Amino acid sequence: MEYSRSELMPGVFLSHLRSDKFKTACMSLNLLTQLKRESASMNALIPNVLARGTTRYPDMEQLSARFDELYGAAVEPVNRRVGEVHCIGFFASFPEPAFLPGGEALLGEMSALMAEMLLSPNTRGGLLLPQYVESEKEKLTELIRSRVNEKRSYAFQRCLEEMCCCEDYAVSRFGTLEDCEAIHYKKLTRHYRELLRKSPVELFYCGRASLAEVEDALRTSLAGMPRGEIDYDIGTDLRMNALEAEPRYFEERMDVTQGKLVLGFRLGGCMEDPDRAAIHVFNAVYGSGVNSKLFMNVREKLSLCYYASSAVILRKGLMLVSSGISFENFESAKREILAQLEAVKNGDITDEELLCAKRAVASDLRAALDSQGELEGYWLGQAIDGLDYGPTELAGLVEEVTREDVMKIAESVELDLVYFLRGEDGTDTEEEAAEDEDAEA
Repeated sequence: MEYSRSELMPGVFLSHLRSDKFKTACMSLNLLTQLKRESASMNALIPNVLARGTTRYPDMEQLSARFDELYGAAVEPVNRRVGEVHCIGFFASFPEPAFLPGGEALLGEMSALMAEMLLSPNTRGGLLLPQYVESEKEKLTELIRSRVNEKRSYAFQRCLEEMCCCEDYAVSRFGTLEDCEAIHYKKLTRHYRELLRKSPVELFYCGRASLAEVEDALRTSLAGMPRGEIDYDIGTDLRMNALEAEPRYFEERMDVTQGKLVLGFRLGGCMEDPDRAAIHVFNAVYGSGVNSKLFMNVREKLSLCYYASSAVILRKGLMLVSSGISFENFESAKREILAQLEAVKNGDITDEELLCAKRAVASDLRAALDSQGELEGYWLGQAIDGLDYGPTELAGLVEEVTREDVMKIAESVELDLVYFLRGEDGTDTEEEAAEDEDAEA
């Protein structure tokens, strides 16, 4: 795979990955803006509304027919946050010419169609159609409401919200229910036009076409994009230390039969010049995977929880440990989770633990080479971070991480917040415990 990067026009950048590995090509377009509470719901709504229809293909039925004409190609709306950068737009996939009956190249037509969806939506009087906005708003509000149904992810997100209460990262990529319900089609249209003028744009392509071919197709398709003063002042603020001298504690009660304990940590001073490979290996040693200390000790050996795992949000300098526990095990589970972190700090890491962790992280990184979706997400993050090394290079660095490197990361970690979701009364059900064991496996 050959990676290159170029600027097509002011504020519009292309990451090009030349590869003969896949039968399809993929392409994405992302508008970048700062993640903010007041605009998050509007940002989330825009790609879904734009995907409802264009000037030439005014509804989803006609758009779908056009995709069928392009041999089952697809363009899907995307909405994600990378650190505190909100990224919205489209992801397209389409067959490579070598696998089509007539060897037809679809790059130009797909570039034009994706650009049309962005720049020429179906409007009335220059405004986004009220019925499309209301329909998609209803879906988004239901999505926001439904997040409470999956308690594990809900507890994780609630911990983040409380932990980052003074930071943009507390904002969900979907925004809030109140903000979503208040969206009006005229206001959404104004915000959409402003994003087109001000947002940096990140394009990605992975496939067999040359850099020159992709540049030409995208430059032609996006020639009519309105460009004003580009807002490059976006990014992610890092808080190195805990918000208060002592870890904060938040408890929430619901009609649940199993407790959800989430511990939120700051990665601390290691984020001043982050060793990404060492941070990933530390996370694998401590709590990510079936060979980690949390899994082997807190879950398997001591049976203090139904699941226990750690996840690092590297761009924000955070680590969250998520666990499902019996209500009465709160103190013992929390104590043992922290004890395992102390063990890593003290270098209580066997050669086997270190080797398994490095193998797991390196394997996951190299597995990204087999998925265009994973590659697109990886290189979008690299573009936002201003980095240019690929998964293979990072995997090589992972294999060189030492026990001392892992200890150094662990020594920097600081507990910031403890979140506990518990029920009013009752005990765990066997059914819920079994579901969590399946999820962990």
